[in-house]
Amino acid sequence: MKSKAVVRPSPADPVLLRAEELDTLDAILPFARRDQLATLLTDDDIATLKHLAKEGMGANTLRALASDLGYLEAWCELATGVPLPWPAPESLLLKFVAHHLWDPVERAEDSAHGMPSDVEIGMRAKGLLRVQGPHAPETVRRRLTSWSILTRWRGLTGAFSAPSLKSALRLAVRAAPRHRRRKSKKAVTGDILAKLLATCAGDRLVDLRDRALLLTTFASGGRRRSEAANVRVEDLIIEEPVHIDPRNPVSPLLPCLTINLGRTKTTTADDRAQVILIGRPVQALRQWLAEAKINTGPVFRRIDQWGNIDRRSITPQSVNLILKARCRQAGLDPDEFSAHGLRSGYLTEAANRGVSLQEAMQQSLHRSVAQAASYFNNADRKNGRAARLLV
Repeated sequence: MKSKAVVRPSPADPVLLRAEELDTLDAILPFARRDQLATLLTDDDIATLKHLAKEGMGANTLRALASDLGYLEAWCELATGVPLPWPAPESLLLKFVAHHLWDPVERAEDSAHGMPSDVEIGMRAKGLLRVQGPHAPETVRRRLTSWSILTRWRGLTGAFSAPSLKSALRLAVRAAPRHRRRKSKKAVTGDILAKLLATCAGDRLVDLRDRALLLTTFASGGRRRSEAANVRVEDLIIEEPVHIDPRNPVSPLLPCLTINLGRTKTTTADDRAQVILIGRPVQALRQWLAEAKINTGPVFRRIDQWGNIDRRSITPQSVNLILKARCRQAGLDPDEFSAHGLRSGYLTEAANRGVSLQEAMQQSLHRSVAQAASYFNNADRKNGRAARLLV
């Protein structure tokens, strides 16, 4: 009986060859998007991404760069009929802004205003364009930033600082005003968290994991979903128990541990970012690790439908799905909440309980005082007298 020959992509099949190259980035790039990215990216693009990965570019940053690069390549091909040039001329940058930030009122009167219909149809067919209307200014700025970063990493200089581009962005944002939406419509404050925890009060492994995940993510300052998913046993440092009332040396003791976060969105591995867990979150974490018999590697792991625990960690997307599933079980609208609600909820709850902004930021690791203060300001305004003059 003849053995089956192994089919390998021929040199004439560049898409499959690029897909194989992307396999080496599987730990960073989502495998589900490998084939799509292979059709969008060029050989040079993939070489750049592999170089960035080798240089230690963060996984989240690399994912964003790959996604933005794929979008830019597809848009340029449809908008100009040629591949994305490096460096991009100033005129192409201005065209990108004009195609993505436009005035809906003007578009209603002039169909040629904004992104041309054939380009829009092509982008939607590729699954790259989902929004109706102009893009959010933050999205356009992020893609321009990614474009600039990738240009620099190719050893080239672009026109991203050109006065015409800055002026075009400023005028386009004025013409297409959009209200900034929070990543989670509602914050997961203490009362909401209690409802979610009530849904995982059982003794199943999935209940123990989800309870530990929710408590740890919230109590550690509202960790981002990627940070929660990437926690490893080696990152947990057991500390001496602390008193429930620090001012009373005879008050009951609570378990305490420190989590080393490594690289985060606002810190590098050299910053040695740490957060502290005390009390219930530590107990839930210990119970999960003990029952799951996890002594090393990822803390929060996948569990299949039969209750088997995987060696791999959950994905950042899974953190969001777990929270939404628990919302649904608690009778809450899952569309109102996302994993980021744990982060905004932590700061909102801290403000409601009178924790100082500086102390809360030490735990949440926010770099932007303005961003963190927005949650505190909202809480203060609701509890203050200024909005209660006619009550």
